[in-house]
Amino acid sequence: MAVITISREMGTGAYQIAREVAKRLKHTLVDGNKIAELAPRYGLDKELLKRVDEKPPVYITTEDRMHAAHLNTIEIVILDCVKQGNVILYGRGAQDLLSDVENILRIRFIAPFEHRVESFSEREWIDPDLARELIRKSDHQRGGFIHFYFNRNWNDSLGYDLTFNTERMSQTAIIESIIAAAKDPRLKEGEERLKQVIDETILAKRVETAFLKSADIEYIHFRISVSGTVVNFSGHVHSEAEKREAIRLATAVEGVERVEGDLQVLNYKSHKG
Repeated sequence: MAVITISREMGTGAYQIAREVAKRLKHTLVDGNKIAELAPRYGLDKELLKRVDEKPPVYITTEDRMHAAHLNTIEIVILDCVKQGNVILYGRGAQDLLSDVENILRIRFIAPFEHRVESFSEREWIDPDLARELIRKSDHQRGGFIHFYFNRNWNDSLGYDLTFNTERMSQTAIIESIIAAAKDPRLKEGEERLKQVIDETILAKRVETAFLKSADIEYIHFRISVSGTVVNFSGHVHSEAEKREAIRLATAVEGVERVEGDLQVLNYKSHKG
């Protein structure tokens, strides 16, 4: 179940490299096109994907909650692909989504800003000023997505195993380096742990998505963890009714056998003077 994740700055040429590595290793490239192909099976259409993919929600309005729920569904699409084995996960914070697993090869592509502008404008046949604007917005959006959704600095080098500066290295050298790293025997270790993490993460995402779609759950002050098929809650809710609804929704999720934990009920209205 070899898994490679790719994080990239726009204009680094990462996509062409990812496609070639996938071809050489006979891996499935899980990119925006693959997600769009699979999305209808999960109740997501192309317009919805365009609005939410790699864009952070803010959890203020009902629309924001649905945004977050759809992001969870995209992650479930990605995790289901991982279960099939031999995949390259392109973007979408995959290195952080699977941060609890050691046998993942996490790759990052960078390059100086002006080099990226030149490369992107030449490849897409667009004005360099437009390329600068698009790349600047892309960096801000993707960095914000990782910071908001995974609480990590996008540029933190410790989040990756290999980082390539595409201004300094040729595509051929980078591809050969990735292929060699992907064949490291240590990446074979812990495959059973990977399967367990994926199953538990999918289950947690399904429960969380059910809460985000519910108008009866505020879902701000408590956390969800999964062990096997058991869902555990911690934190607090604002009423007994909200607590009962949280347990009911979680129990109704396919794959959940038991719900445990102790949600504390804190009614803030009672503290108003």
